[in-house]
Amino acid sequence: MAGGTWTTQNKVRPGVYIRFKSAAGLGLTVGDRGKVAICEPLSWGPVGQVMTVELGADTTPFIGYDLTNTKAMFLREIFKGTNRTSAPNTVYLYRPSADSSVQASATIAPLTVKALYPGVRGNDISIVITEDADTEGQFTVNTVVDGSIVDSQIAKTVGDLVNNSWVDFSGTGNLASTAGTTLTGGEDGTVQSAAYSAFLSVIEAYDFDTLIYDGDDSVVLTAMQSFVKRLADDNGQYCQLVAANVTNPDSRFVINVSSGVTLDDGTVLTPQQTCWWVGGAEAGAKYNESLTYASYPGAVDASPVRTNNQVIASLNAGQLVLFAENSVVKVEQDINSLVTYTPDIGKVYRKNRVMRLCNTIANDVYEQFSQNFVGVVNNNTDGRMRFKSAIVGYLLELQDAQAIQNFETDDVEVLPGAEIDAIIVNVAIQAVDSVEKVYMTVTVG
Repeated sequence: MAGGTWTTQNKVRPGVYIRFKSAAGLGLTVGDRGKVAICEPLSWGPVGQVMTVELGADTTPFIGYDLTNTKAMFLREIFKGTNRTSAPNTVYLYRPSADSSVQASATIAPLTVKALYPGVRGNDISIVITEDADTEGQFTVNTVVDGSIVDSQIAKTVGDLVNNSWVDFSGTGNLASTAGTTLTGGEDGTVQSAAYSAFLSVIEAYDFDTLIYDGDDSVVLTAMQSFVKRLADDNGQYCQLVAANVTNPDSRFVINVSSGVTLDDGTVLTPQQTCWWVGGAEAGAKYNESLTYASYPGAVDASPVRTNNQVIASLNAGQLVLFAENSVVKVEQDINSLVTYTPDIGKVYRKNRVMRLCNTIANDVYEQFSQNFVGVVNNNTDGRMRFKSAIVGYLLELQDAQAIQNFETDDVEVLPGAEIDAIIVNVAIQAVDSVEKVYMTVTVG
């Protein structure tokens, strides 16, 4: 199914083509949000494939560490949510390939043991082989990680052993006792820019709300900005990139984080690392919710500390700023990096709440119209009324959720297109924003 934006009625492929203009939009049944995509260099886990990590899941099978470990900090921050909005429900995690990465290994003649994945986590694995006191020639083979037995097998020969979720066994011959042998030589390696290109090629097949980049490679940043724009323009898939200290992105599809934070345990996070929380919070927030003045759980300070004029300058530059108030860190204003406005894409699109609404509408329309209408409904008066009825019902649902306001049935117009198989849908909507500025006059008599 083709999709994307349109300016003239010149499309060849059947599909759903959507464009947004100031004071306009489209939709059907309101879909769910809460999906994050991230390419993260890791010390454990499969390389070059997308792992689906659900909220509340044990992270050990994916990254080799539980959620309390420093190595899992990025997932812990992504899944925090805010004081008033939900955490994301899904993270699509991709481990990129790395130059000079090595699997840890050990030889316990005649047994050779190799860590299942490359990375330094393999160096935390030990193999303990003890002879069964009751059965001659029989051994208990334990795989131990951080002092805990993660796999235990009874075997006489190497050939009796079965690979587990931590190590592969190889070799031939009878086993022998060992007090404990630690695997060595595991290396994480170095991730190059090209590995992120591979990630973008794979993740394109997934639907997600935010794409997090926690690095500062300018080549990668450029590629990811182009990627999210292309997803919208060519695929009809709407999401936002969350990155830090991006140079003049000027895009409603890019959230430019310019603050770092200090957590309550003393951990200092750079703006790049703070993208973990921002990306998760933006994905978890619903289309009718704003993160303006929402607080960052567990954060007690933000840096740099800005003066009033500096905050204003940062906001005008399209930067998402965090500030601390009474040891609580909050979002100054829930905005993206858009700073140049046009008649079609006006100032309203700098608000991420509005973008969540637009992205929800666009993604819902694409998915549901492509499944239930395109190639199915006749392009006649009755068919076009079915389109209109579906859109009206959808927008009424958004209005009930206080995402839009002042909507009336006549705000939807479905017309024949320039060709026999095309229709034109015009929808006028008025987005609801949160109260952010209170101007009060107090007269004292």
